[in-house]
Amino acid sequence: MRTKSLKKNKINVITLGCSKNTYDSEVLMGQLKASGKDVAHETEGNIVVINTCGFIDNAKEESVNTILEYVDKKEQGIVDKVFVTGCLSERYRPDLEQEIPNVDQYFGTTELPLLLKALGADYKHELLGERLTTTPKNYAYLKIAEGCDRPCSFCAIPLMRGKHVSQPIEKLVKEAEGLAKKGVKELILIAQDLTYYGLDLYKKRNLAELLENLAKVEGIEWIRLHYAFPSGFPMDVLDLMKREPKICNYIDIPLQHISDAILKSMKRGTTQEKTTKLLQEFRERVPGMAIRTTLIVGYPGETQQDFEILRDWVQEMKFERLGCFTYSHEENTGAYALVDDVPQEVKQARAAEIMDLQSQISWDLNQEKIGQTFKCVIDRKEGQYFIGRTEFDSPDVDNEVLVEASKFYLKTGDFVNLKIIDATEFDLYAEPV
Repeated sequence: MRTKSLKKNKINVITLGCSKNTYDSEVLMGQLKASGKDVAHETEGNIVVINTCGFIDNAKEESVNTILEYVDKKEQGIVDKVFVTGCLSERYRPDLEQEIPNVDQYFGTTELPLLLKALGADYKHELLGERLTTTPKNYAYLKIAEGCDRPCSFCAIPLMRGKHVSQPIEKLVKEAEGLAKKGVKELILIAQDLTYYGLDLYKKRNLAELLENLAKVEGIEWIRLHYAFPSGFPMDVLDLMKREPKICNYIDIPLQHISDAILKSMKRGTTQEKTTKLLQEFRERVPGMAIRTTLIVGYPGETQQDFEILRDWVQEMKFERLGCFTYSHEENTGAYALVDDVPQEVKQARAAEIMDLQSQISWDLNQEKIGQTFKCVIDRKEGQYFIGRTEFDSPDVDNEVLVEASKFYLKTGDFVNLKIIDATEFDLYAEPV
């Protein structure tokens, strides 16, 4: 028979999924700490909170496996309580409660006060913007909006995160000032859709005004844009990017596909011609800009011809950064009514073909960097190398710059000028100048 642990409770927060979940976990941890709780991120703790992802099949599987792992630890007496929150819990709570009843309680994405109460903590309104960051000290995510109003047929995010809600400029500036005081030098702006920012609050797309205000925050050196939408992109952002050195010449703009037939079925609100023109304008207005995108292959009805249109376009556009995913047939999305008719092995072969092509593009672009000098931030030391990034690279997803630690000493969090001496598809080798 199990006996209740007498040791002081320690809450272990486990984060799965995207950077938006990382941000939510940090807010949760900040609230717990303010209530005097002992809290840790992905280490040991007798009370476990799993912040889940429910976006596509692989992510759901990882979330379910993690829940099962900790329920098993609870049954063995290794942990005392298991709580589950986040997107998977928001989307499938009734099913989860039935299938995995040994979880102490499930919470949705908007139930932070209830989750805190279950953990014996109070929700403190005055802590808005305060959080325990889990990223390296030099960068942090800044979530500028929640939810999404776009009708994309393949996407379940609106089911889990609700409608688009922008955060006020003054609140975000205050949060950025707090992060800067803690030593954060790079802000990575995230939302389901950055380009929609401000429409609900200010009745206009207001990303440029937000960026101007954030650029004034002392201590912040880089501001990076993630998850823009191609339709209705606020072009004044490009003018600001060109003239404001703090805004990285970088944008993450998931385009998903380029065949007009697929774009129409995906309800993306754009065409190949419009998208190509937009990207050309990006490069004309901000020369040297790095464009990151993500693509989906194997969407219902995607023919070999549709795929070849996409593949040829990737070859033509030569994206600096690109990721490719296989389509996941998600319940309650618009595309769920369509037949998931592209076999899994064809989906995987198409994704591999795109990534092989991108690997060659990335190699060619990186070879051009040899001999050039870039301002880089040093994120960490790993093995024999100090690992840094240029302004054209986001953490975890893009290229890294490696400097031999046996030859040079660099300080994490510092900005340094590095000369590129060698390059592979995804890594640059450099030395300080």
